[in-house]
Amino acid sequence: MSEKSKNFEESMKRLEAIVTELEKGDFSLEESLQRFEEGLKLGKSCKEILEKAEAKVKTLVEDSEGTLREEDASP
Repeated sequence: MSEKSKNFEESMKRLEAIVTELEKGDFSLEESLQRFEEGLKLGKSCKEILEKAEAKVKTLVEDSEGTLREEDASP
């Protein structure tokens, strides 16, 4: 597993844990805000990783002559 993939997976797991913790409501307002801020940072990080991965995705396109060529996937 690549480092980015590992970071993405770990970040998503932590983000899910934060959501679960916040849904329980067992924290003070200050603790809840800290976890919320952590969740926002993790969400931003995951989004950036996904955007970079999406930019690398290629799609095959068939032209009018039946020739296949690679094109960058549109965002």
